[in-house]
Amino acid sequence: MKYLAIDTSGSNLTVLVCNQDKIYKFYDQNCGVNHSVAVMGRLEQLVLEAKLDLADVDFFAVVTGAGSFTGIRIGVATVKALCFAYKKPCLNITSFDTLAYNTLGGKVLAVIDAKHDGFYVCGYDGEAVCFPPSYLLKQDLLKLKGEYLFAGDFDAEFIDKRVDVCEGLIRAVEKKSHLATFDLDSVVPLYVRKSQAEEGR
Repeated sequence: MKYLAIDTSGSNLTVLVCNQDKIYKFYDQNCGVNHSVAVMGRLEQLVLEAKLDLADVDFFAVVTGAGSFTGIRIGVATVKALCFAYKKPCLNITSFDTLAYNTLGGKVLAVIDAKHDGFYVCGYDGEAVCFPPSYLLKQDLLKLKGEYLFAGDFDAEFIDKRVDVCEGLIRAVEKKSHLATFDLDSVVPLYVRKSQAEEGR
Protein backbone atom coordinates (compact mmCIF):
# COMPACT_ATOMS: atom_id res chain seq x y z
CA MET A 1 0.00 0.00 0.00
CA LYS A 2 1.16 3.52 -0.83
CA TYR A 3 -0.47 6.58 0.68
CA LEU A 4 0.04 10.02 2.14
CA ALA A 5 -1.93 11.15 5.20
CA ILE A 6 -2.04 14.43 7.11
CA ASP A 7 -3.62 15.61 10.34
CA THR A 8 -3.86 19.36 10.98
CA SER A 9 -6.99 19.16 13.13
CA GLY A 10 -5.37 20.06 16.46
CA SER A 11 -2.32 21.78 17.87
CA ASN A 12 -0.21 18.91 16.51
CA LEU A 13 0.86 18.31 12.92
CA THR A 14 1.11 14.74 11.65
CA VAL A 15 2.32 13.78 8.18
CA LEU A 16 2.62 10.14 7.11
CA VAL A 17 4.01 8.69 3.90
CA CYS A 18 3.68 4.95 3.36
CA ASN A 19 5.70 3.29 0.60
CA GLN A 20 4.86 -0.40 0.63
CA ASP A 21 5.74 -1.75 4.09
CA LYS A 22 7.68 1.28 5.33
CA ILE A 23 6.05 4.31 6.96
CA TYR A 24 7.81 7.65 7.19
CA LYS A 25 6.46 9.90 9.93
CA PHE A 26 6.63 13.51 10.97
CA TYR A 27 4.94 14.56 14.20
CA ASP A 28 5.07 17.97 15.85
CA GLN A 29 3.06 18.07 19.07
CA ASN A 30 3.07 21.86 19.24
CA CYS A 31 2.60 23.11 15.70
CA GLY A 32 0.00 25.53 17.03
CA VAL A 33 -1.40 27.80 14.32
CA ASN A 34 1.44 27.20 11.87
CA HIS A 35 -0.11 24.33 9.88
CA SER A 36 -0.42 26.36 6.70
CA VAL A 37 3.27 27.26 6.86
CA ALA A 38 4.62 23.85 7.86
CA VAL A 39 2.50 21.19 6.17
CA MET A 40 3.74 21.38 2.57
CA GLY A 41 7.41 21.53 3.52
CA ARG A 42 7.11 18.51 5.80
CA LEU A 43 5.07 16.66 3.18
CA GLU A 44 7.69 17.27 0.47
CA GLN A 45 10.49 16.28 2.84
CA LEU A 46 8.90 12.91 3.68
CA VAL A 47 8.01 12.16 0.06
CA LEU A 48 11.68 12.65 -0.89
CA GLU A 49 12.84 10.53 2.05
CA ALA A 50 10.44 7.75 1.08
CA LYS A 51 11.47 7.97 -2.60
CA LEU A 52 7.78 8.01 -3.49
CA ASP A 53 6.23 9.57 -6.57
CA LEU A 54 2.86 11.00 -5.54
CA ALA A 55 1.48 9.87 -8.89
CA ASP A 56 1.91 6.29 -7.63
CA VAL A 57 -0.02 6.57 -4.33
CA ASP A 58 -3.19 4.53 -3.89
CA PHE A 59 -4.95 7.38 -2.05
CA PHE A 60 -4.51 10.50 0.05
CA ALA A 61 -5.94 10.61 3.59
CA VAL A 62 -6.94 13.55 5.76
CA VAL A 63 -8.23 14.00 9.28
CA THR A 64 -11.45 16.01 8.92
CA GLY A 65 -12.11 16.85 12.59
CA ALA A 66 -13.37 17.45 15.13
CA GLY A 67 -10.83 20.03 16.28
CA SER A 68 -9.45 23.39 15.20
CA PHE A 69 -11.72 25.05 12.64
CA THR A 70 -8.82 26.65 10.73
CA GLY A 71 -6.56 23.60 10.99
CA ILE A 72 -9.26 21.28 9.65
CA ARG A 73 -9.88 23.53 6.64
CA ILE A 74 -6.15 23.62 5.85
CA GLY A 75 -5.89 19.84 5.92
CA VAL A 76 -9.01 19.18 3.87
CA ALA A 77 -8.10 21.80 1.24
CA THR A 78 -4.54 20.49 0.95
CA VAL A 79 -5.53 16.86 0.47
CA LYS A 80 -8.39 17.65 -1.90
CA ALA A 81 -5.98 19.65 -4.04
CA LEU A 82 -3.58 16.69 -4.14
CA CYS A 83 -6.40 14.28 -5.01
CA PHE A 84 -7.55 16.58 -7.81
CA ALA A 85 -4.03 17.12 -9.17
CA TYR A 86 -3.08 13.44 -9.17
CA LYS A 87 -6.59 12.04 -9.85
CA LYS A 88 -6.53 9.89 -6.73
CA PRO A 89 -9.22 8.93 -4.19
CA CYS A 90 -9.45 10.49 -0.73
CA LEU A 91 -9.82 8.74 2.60
CA ASN A 92 -11.71 10.56 5.34
CA ILE A 93 -10.43 9.88 8.87
CA THR A 94 -11.85 11.61 11.95
CA SER A 95 -9.91 12.84 14.95
CA PHE A 96 -11.97 10.38 16.96
CA ASP A 97 -10.70 7.51 14.78
CA THR A 98 -7.09 8.43 15.58
CA LEU A 99 -7.90 7.95 19.27
CA ALA A 100 -10.25 4.98 19.17
CA TYR A 101 -8.39 2.89 16.58
CA ASN A 102 -5.38 2.90 18.89
CA THR A 103 -7.51 1.62 21.76
CA LEU A 104 -9.97 -0.81 20.16
CA GLY A 105 -11.37 -3.47 22.43
CA GLY A 106 -14.60 -2.92 24.32
CA LYS A 107 -16.39 0.42 24.44
CA VAL A 108 -14.15 3.44 23.95
CA LEU A 109 -15.00 7.11 24.20
CA ALA A 110 -12.64 9.24 22.11
CA VAL A 111 -12.26 12.56 23.97
CA ILE A 112 -10.83 15.77 22.46
CA ASP A 113 -10.21 18.81 24.63
CA ALA A 114 -12.26 21.73 23.22
CA LYS A 115 -11.07 24.03 26.05
CA HIS A 116 -13.08 25.89 28.70
CA ASP A 117 -14.31 22.60 30.24
CA GLY A 118 -15.83 21.51 26.92
CA PHE A 119 -15.00 18.32 25.02
CA TYR A 120 -15.67 16.76 21.63
CA VAL A 121 -16.52 13.09 22.07
CA CYS A 122 -17.46 10.05 20.03
CA GLY A 123 -18.14 6.54 21.33
CA TYR A 124 -17.01 3.28 19.72
CA ASP A 125 -17.96 -0.32 20.34
CA GLY A 126 -15.19 -2.10 18.50
CA GLU A 127 -14.97 -0.26 15.16
CA ALA A 128 -18.65 0.76 15.15
CA VAL A 129 -19.67 4.23 16.31
CA CYS A 130 -22.20 3.83 19.12
CA PHE A 131 -22.23 7.40 20.48
CA PRO A 132 -22.34 10.05 17.72
CA PRO A 133 -19.88 12.96 17.62
CA SER A 134 -21.01 15.44 20.27
CA TYR A 135 -19.91 18.43 22.31
CA LEU A 136 -20.18 17.88 26.06
CA LEU A 137 -19.36 19.98 29.09
CA LYS A 138 -17.21 18.26 31.69
CA GLN A 139 -20.08 17.46 34.07
CA ASP A 140 -21.98 15.71 31.25
CA LEU A 141 -18.85 13.93 30.02
CA LEU A 142 -18.22 12.43 33.46
CA LYS A 143 -21.72 10.88 33.45
CA LEU A 144 -20.40 8.45 30.82
CA LYS A 145 -17.54 7.33 33.07
CA GLY A 146 -17.67 3.60 33.69
CA GLU A 147 -19.65 2.89 30.52
CA TYR A 148 -16.64 3.66 28.31
CA LEU A 149 -12.88 3.64 28.51
CA PHE A 150 -11.91 7.29 28.00
CA ALA A 151 -9.14 7.76 25.41
CA GLY A 152 -7.46 11.09 24.68
CA ASP A 153 -4.15 12.64 23.70
CA PHE A 154 -4.01 14.96 26.71
CA ASP A 155 -3.49 14.48 30.43
CA ALA A 156 -6.51 14.70 32.71
CA GLU A 157 -7.60 12.77 35.77
CA PHE A 158 -10.54 11.23 33.92
CA ILE A 159 -8.58 10.04 30.85
CA ASP A 160 -8.02 6.27 31.15
CA LYS A 161 -5.59 5.94 28.24
CA ARG A 162 -3.26 8.59 26.81
CA VAL A 163 -3.12 7.80 23.08
CA ASP A 164 -0.43 8.42 20.47
CA VAL A 165 -2.46 10.06 17.68
CA CYS A 166 0.29 9.45 15.12
CA GLU A 167 0.11 5.68 15.68
CA GLY A 168 -3.67 5.97 15.85
CA LEU A 169 -3.74 7.61 12.42
CA ILE A 170 -1.66 4.78 10.96
CA ARG A 171 -4.03 2.17 12.37
CA ALA A 172 -7.14 4.06 11.27
CA VAL A 173 -5.84 4.45 7.71
CA GLU A 174 -4.98 0.76 7.52
CA LYS A 175 -8.40 -0.27 8.84
CA LYS A 176 -10.40 2.15 6.66
CA SER A 177 -8.35 2.20 3.44
CA HIS A 178 -11.11 0.41 1.53
CA LEU A 179 -13.36 3.46 2.09
CA ALA A 180 -11.23 5.83 -0.02
CA THR A 181 -13.48 7.62 -2.52
CA PHE A 182 -13.23 9.65 -5.72
CA ASP A 183 -16.25 11.64 -4.54
CA LEU A 184 -14.29 14.59 -3.15
CA ASP A 185 -17.53 16.46 -2.36
CA SER A 186 -18.21 13.86 0.32
CA VAL A 187 -14.96 14.70 2.14
CA VAL A 188 -15.97 17.64 4.31
CA PRO A 189 -14.86 19.08 7.65
CA LEU A 190 -16.47 17.56 10.72
CA TYR A 191 -17.61 20.49 12.84
CA VAL A 192 -19.33 19.24 15.99
CA ARG A 193 -20.32 22.76 17.03
CA LYS A 194 -20.25 26.27 15.62
CA SER A 195 -17.04 28.28 15.69
CA GLN A 196 -16.57 30.90 18.40
CA ALA A 197 -17.10 33.64 15.82
CA GLU A 198 -20.34 32.06 14.60
CA GLU A 199 -21.62 31.67 18.15
CA GLY A 200 -20.72 35.30 18.81
CA ARG A 201 -22.89 36.38 15.89
